[in-house]
Amino acid sequence: MSNDEPLLSVTSAHLNTGLRGIPVGTCRTSFVTPTEGVHYCGYPIAELAALDVEDVIYLLFNKELPTPEQSAAFRADLTARGALPEGLDAVYAALPREGHPMDWLSIGLHTIGMADTTGNWMDDALNLVARMPRVMGLLFRYREGRTDGIPADDTSLGLVDRFIATLDPEGVDRSVMREVLNAYLVLHLDHGGGNLSTFTGKATASGKATLYASMASAMNSLSGPLHGRANQSCLEFVLGIGTSDPEEVEAFIRGELEAKRPVFGFGHAVLRAEDPRATYQFALGERLCPDDENFAIIRTLREVAPRVLAENPKISNPNANVDIASGTLLHHVGLRKPEYYTTFFGWARVAGIGAQIVDERTVMRDGKGVPIYRPKYIAEEQSLRHV
Repeated sequence: MSNDEPLLSVTSAHLNTGLRGIPVGTCRTSFVTPTEGVHYCGYPIAELAALDVEDVIYLLFNKELPTPEQSAAFRADLTARGALPEGLDAVYAALPREGHPMDWLSIGLHTIGMADTTGNWMDDALNLVARMPRVMGLLFRYREGRTDGIPADDTSLGLVDRFIATLDPEGVDRSVMREVLNAYLVLHLDHGGGNLSTFTGKATASGKATLYASMASAMNSLSGPLHGRANQSCLEFVLGIGTSDPEEVEAFIRGELEAKRPVFGFGHAVLRAEDPRATYQFALGERLCPDDENFAIIRTLREVAPRVLAENPKISNPNANVDIASGTLLHHVGLRKPEYYTTFFGWARVAGIGAQIVDERTVMRDGKGVPIYRPKYIAEEQSLRHV
């Protein structure tokens, strides 16, 4: 938005609507357009999807893609930052295994933040980016009771390879797992400034809470079923269909609509075409797992669901979004429990939210930072009766 563009005039009709469409700030890391979807620092996501996640994280923090020399230096910097402070193992060992993985992730971030926070926004953000692969790997290991023989941490590995080494999965092609996870992270790193988890993290940081506490609050926001659990719900939806036959898939979709249940993996608040992140993941699936039974189902869904949904004139975008394929690809590479999928979403967003927090605290308003968030609430007429 240009400086001379008028701001939205807030009326009573805008109240109690979740601030939808209300401008509250500016964002330097990403934006979304109706045709090309999310852009990171001006680059359409389709141009970035195949890059290593480290280079795209560099882009978010530095607002430019790295040269080969800058890329090497950035990876070396992440290696130097990657070692976890002591204490996380003991905390994870004490948590109830039935707790949701997102609760474990939030507690993990608080734990390492209490052990080692520098107070420098950039350092803490990059330290957390570097530590996330080990945090994620330990979360899986402890929550699943696989605490014997956890491999020693090798911070010299890339971010995805370090997670895989800690997880130490059996019976999977690690090179395929790496490619799927790298793509997943790149596609989910950021999505504008106003989604709930990003806004929550920035609002918490505006009160000068630590980067780790701010990020934990962002993960708590992400954990809700209306925000970050969409890819979990989407795979559960796909598994519930159980067939790739077009007629049976169409009958299933119509049954869900008649029962007023959501058809997961389709639609987007801004896009008016298929999400380029979905397009990329479909191409990835056709190359890596074209015969996977769940991939066959989403291939059919991609053709059938938009046609059925388009029958409703109130649906402005019936096309596939990023969630339609991500769960299926994670499932294919051996990550079979959908309840973990939001933690991967959280892992990715740590970089985007971290970069936005750094911008709001150290760049905006000529380096003074954005003031503490303090929106105004209007007293309802009923509450004023006794005043």
